[in-house]
Amino acid sequence: MEALAAIRTGPLKPDFGLEIVGLDVTRASDAELGTVRDALFKHGAVVLRDQSLDPASQVKFTHFFGEPAENARLEFTVPDFPEIFVISNKIVGDRVIGDPEAGFGWHTDYTYGKRPAMCTILHALEVPPVGSDTLLADLLSAWEALPDERRREASGKVIHHSYEQLMRKQGRTITPVQKEMLPDVYHPMVRLLPEDGRKSLWVAKGTAHEVMGMPNPEGLDLIQSLVDFATQDQFIYRHKWRRGDLLIWDNRRTLHTGTPFDMKNHTRHIHRTWVRGEVPIPA
Repeated sequence: MEALAAIRTGPLKPDFGLEIVGLDVTRASDAELGTVRDALFKHGAVVLRDQSLDPASQVKFTHFFGEPAENARLEFTVPDFPEIFVISNKIVGDRVIGDPEAGFGWHTDYTYGKRPAMCTILHALEVPPVGSDTLLADLLSAWEALPDERRREASGKVIHHSYEQLMRKQGRTITPVQKEMLPDVYHPMVRLLPEDGRKSLWVAKGTAHEVMGMPNPEGLDLIQSLVDFATQDQFIYRHKWRRGDLLIWDNRRTLHTGTPFDMKNHTRHIHRTWVRGEVPIPA
C-alpha cells in the first residue's frame, strides 16, 4: 500500500476486504486510484469513507475501473447519467425516484450479460439509522473451503442465465428492447480470476434457468446448495452504512444482498454504477 502510505487502512474482516479512510477520490492521483483498484482485486471489496461525489464525479471514478455497464431499467437512472442507477425509496413530487426493492436476495450483478459486471460501486447519499446493511459473501474463500467432492461436482458445470427469467420472477414483463439487449447467456459455475489465476465459485440463483446437462429441479438445487454453503457466517462481511460511504466489490468472487429496513419511516438513497467485466473464464 505504498501509494496510500499517508492514508489509514484496515481489513473489513480478517481475510476479506479493505477499509480506506482519508482519501478523497475526487482529488486522488492516478497512482492512488490504481492502488485502490489493486486492493479491490486482492481483497475482494473496498470501502472508502467520507466521500462526496456528484453524478459526474461518480461516472469519472467508475471509468477508472473500466467501461461502465448499461442499465436495463432507465426509468430509475439519474437524469443525463444513464450509467447511474438509483436505489431508493425516496419520493420526490409524486413518484419514487429509484428502485426501493433493488439488491435483496443473494446474487451477483449482471450475470445475465455476456460480460457480467466486474465490480459494483455504491455511493451512499442517505442511509437509515438501522437496517439496510449490505452483506458480501466471499466466493473465493468458499471455493477454497469446499470439500473436494463438492469441488468436483461443480467443476466444468455451466449455468444458463436469463434476464427474462429474472423479470418473470419479479412479476415483470421483459420488453422487446430488453430482450434484444440481454439475450440468454451461459457462464461457468467456477471461474478464473484473470489478475492472479485464482479459482472462485460463481453461483447465483436469481437469473439461473438451468445447469446445462442436468434436469431441473436437480440443477437449481445444486446451485442453491452451493449458495447456502457460500453464505455461511464465516464467509460474510456485513457492511453497516454511513453517509458518504463508497463501497466497491468484485462481482467475480462475491455474492451480495441487501437487508430490510423501515421503508415507511426511513430513507435509503444510493447511487450505483457497475463496470463491465470480461467474458467469464472457466476454471
